[in-house]
Amino acid sequence: MNRLFFWGLWLGFILYAFILAPPDRPDTADLILRLSTGNWEGINPIVVALFNAMGIWPMVYAALALVDGHGQKLRAWPFVLVSFAVGAFALLPYLGLRQPNPSFGGPKGLRLLESRWLGAVLAAGAIALAAFALLKGDWPDFWQQWQTSRFIHVMSLDFCALWLLFPVLLKDDMARRELSQPWITAAVLALPLVGACLYLTLRPPLAEVSEAEGVATS
Repeated sequence: MNRLFFWGLWLGFILYAFILAPPDRPDTADLILRLSTGNWEGINPIVVALFNAMGIWPMVYAALALVDGHGQKLRAWPFVLVSFAVGAFALLPYLGLRQPNPSFGGPKGLRLLESRWLGAVLAAGAIALAAFALLKGDWPDFWQQWQTSRFIHVMSLDFCALWLLFPVLLKDDMARRELSQPWITAAVLALPLVGACLYLTLRPPLAEVSEAEGVATS
């Protein structure tokens, strides 16, 4: 049933993005170029924050999915790699193909993925982006753009999908670290993106990593 849900969601997401979402605007290519190069003058800070947040999400997912993939028949890294370009469109197929995996028996070369510094840097970036959007953003303008721009519309839905799907991998990651407190999932969901980054910062290390590479998580 879970597999059918994820595949159905993936197909529905694609159909919605290309059929039901607002049409492309003539300035979309120029907007993407300006967002990518840091030429943000005149762009709503909410759009800037959202675009950059979509660069943080794949790194957050990588810290869970690449560990999770060691216990799967398929590797997670191709899905994670493509997610840097298309977000949930790439990660939903992985969620549809994977099996529950509450244990870890993979190699110990996970220094970067297990580093608390990675989580801290991502959390600082997520908090800065949230503050930038909340304090500087023009919300009525963003709402108007959300209704008229396919790029901004789909990017917003992609963000929400990555936020709401995060507990799928979080559940098994917590089990691998012997965390059973249900409030953790609620706290992560209560703070979109920021909560996921803080989890990476505060989570205990995997036993296999802590024995050989404890320095990485200190």
